[in-house]
Amino acid sequence: MAKAKAETKAKVKAKAKDKAKTKSKYTTIGGQALIEGIMMKSTEKSALAVRLPDGGIDVIQLNGQSLRDKYKILDIPVIRGVVGFVESMVQGYKAMMLSAEKSGFADLEEEEKTADKSGTDAENEKEDEKATENKEDDKKPNALLNTVMIIGAVLGVVLAIALFMYLPRLFVSGVEWVFKIKIKNALLRSSIEQLLKLVIFVGYMFLVSLMKDIKRVFMYHGAEHKTIFCYEKGLELNVENVRKQKRFHPRCGTSFMILMILVSIVFATVVQMIFPSVYNVRLLWVAVKLLLIPIICGVGYEILKLCGKYDNVVTRIVSAPGLWMQRISTKEPDDGMIEIAIAALRACEPAEPDVDRTVDVKLREQAENAEQAENRENEEAENGGGEGV
Repeated sequence: MAKAKAETKAKVKAKAKDKAKTKSKYTTIGGQALIEGIMMKSTEKSALAVRLPDGGIDVIQLNGQSLRDKYKILDIPVIRGVVGFVESMVQGYKAMMLSAEKSGFADLEEEEKTADKSGTDAENEKEDEKATENKEDDKKPNALLNTVMIIGAVLGVVLAIALFMYLPRLFVSGVEWVFKIKIKNALLRSSIEQLLKLVIFVGYMFLVSLMKDIKRVFMYHGAEHKTIFCYEKGLELNVENVRKQKRFHPRCGTSFMILMILVSIVFATVVQMIFPSVYNVRLLWVAVKLLLIPIICGVGYEILKLCGKYDNVVTRIVSAPGLWMQRISTKEPDDGMIEIAIAALRACEPAEPDVDRTVDVKLREQAENAEQAENRENEEAENGGGEGV
């Protein structure tokens, strides 16, 4: 009987090893850095982990079902990239709002102002009383925060169109006027436009990285990447193992933005070659570029997916600009941020991991064995105590 059990156990372990070999080297789990938190998303579910004002960690399960799961037509190449981009923007916005609320970020400025004020103890007590009254009166902070975020999003879209769509076309006209030339080569015109976009994007990212609050978001971004790398390597998810990982990941959203800029050179050039007169009307050209965004997103998504799945010379070359950019968009996290990333990943991990996580099975077995040993010890102690009475 014992021999049969041993053989069965050996077969199960062998089967598990074979299954682990067939699994991918890279996980489909992705994430997004938030305000004092991180959102992680797998094919099955999404979760948000936020650092609370009292130092605790709040983990929230989000609706992770994608439209691609409901409608298979939306899961075909290129189209799935567009759907995924829109869904990530919507869910990312909701997660950002939730993290701002949970972390107490909305009240941060008010607390800093109160801390900076000086005065007598009596004055400070009065200020504390006023702050308490204000908290009672401010029952609708979410509405105000929502309004601010929506206005900011609208202004951001308008600014993005002006900077990344209209300004590059205007810049080409400016170059032609300054040097008294007419640039007729479609590829050259597209390259000049995209180069300016790249400069604006890199400059913007560098400037915002100098802001204290944004720097912390970039640190959480680094924690997210490190945790995913640790997960993909099959290591135990703890702070020490995660800390050792690199923070530059080929499937990062920053790499996606760089890829979009590079891919748009090809599409813009093709459109100019087919419809040469379109480029001469600036507003019409801006409209055409806006219409091209979904296609560029879809193609960029497929390229990014390939770069995350395969590791060869071609994918390294394609991933290189995005990885360089991550030197700005990611920073080294502290241990507390790594804890948040681990909690978020654990909460969204699928029932059947897509990478080899044999280590988790071993850890569960060790925990079960330890629990069983502890139960036996308790039973023996109780039995021994009963005999002594």
